[in-house]
Amino acid sequence: MKFATKAIHAGLRPDPATGAVMTPVYQVSTYVQDAVGEHKGYAYSRTGNPTRAALEANLAALENGTRGACFASGLAAIDCLLKMLNPGDEVVSTNDLYGGSYRLFNTVFAKYGIKFHYTRMDDPSEVKALMNSKTKLIWVETPTNPTMKIIDIAAMAEVAREGKVILAVDNTFATPALQRPLELGADVVMHSVTKYLGGHSDVVMGALVTADENIAAEMYRIQNSSGAVCGPQDAFLALRGVKTLHLRMQRHGENGMHIARFLLSHKAVDRVYYPGLESHPGHETAKRQMESFTGMVSFSLKNDTAAAAHEVLKRFKIFSLAESLGGVESLAGHPAAMTHASVPADLRRASGVADSLIRLSVGIEDIEDLIADLDAALGAV
Repeated sequence: MKFATKAIHAGLRPDPATGAVMTPVYQVSTYVQDAVGEHKGYAYSRTGNPTRAALEANLAALENGTRGACFASGLAAIDCLLKMLNPGDEVVSTNDLYGGSYRLFNTVFAKYGIKFHYTRMDDPSEVKALMNSKTKLIWVETPTNPTMKIIDIAAMAEVAREGKVILAVDNTFATPALQRPLELGADVVMHSVTKYLGGHSDVVMGALVTADENIAAEMYRIQNSSGAVCGPQDAFLALRGVKTLHLRMQRHGENGMHIARFLLSHKAVDRVYYPGLESHPGHETAKRQMESFTGMVSFSLKNDTAAAAHEVLKRFKIFSLAESLGGVESLAGHPAAMTHASVPADLRRASGVADSLIRLSVGIEDIEDLIADLDAALGAV
């Protein structure tokens, strides 16, 4: 079954009670049992809910995995994965990491005795140099947030296999429409479903997908034990969003490329971060492991100050200044003060997050309107 067909049909069956084409919202907490331990597959909605189960099966199929689990947020999904570790274990991750992931690693799990190492992941030997007998997880984010670095998933999978550790990939920016890490050797894929998968800025959710039955068993044990599950209404909204994922990602990518090329030629812009550009350091790797490019574009200004970035952001008319990304509408943000504010300033700058860096989530509006809006805003600097 091809991807577009999977997006619409995988994991979904007509409702047995009514024949409804779309999985209903099972807004229910508990289920009648015929006898003790005898039920129709569901006993309590923290443990399992039919609407959530349909979404979990759908996302697993899209990533070519076998098991999926949905959570109350992307960070709750990461939290589940990290709870598979033990005090004294170590994790190697990229130094260009979403601020929320960095905060979770360093302010929550570090105090429980888990040690985190951060490095550039363009050279596998640098990752290997940080690994030892205590290393249990390699955490990859690609494209990275917000500087759009590309990490070679297949190369990291080889490092993970040699070290006998789990490789997890945050696939939020690419989605399975563009990139499927399990096919490249990853053990687990994480999504902030809030973003492109939901696609309409109306749901907060996370997901894990794997094809490893041992990991899946732990994933479900922790999901049920910790209870950070998504609600059935959110699952319904995400199912609806996924049905148009392939169409939306095509338009996001087309608009993203136009925006990146426009910014590349603008006199106020210093650097443009977009893997679809041939000048991007990770362009060849991106072409190899992605089917096309995403709608996320970041750029820094020649006037490299936060004040200059704030002035541009203030002047947008179509791009909205907001947290998050991946919706049909275009959004803009200032990572240093917003998504990455929890990362110390020196570490931010070392990973490429300049004070003037602006991150765009390019929507699916008319490209001429978006470019006109950008051009007018950049006129401020």
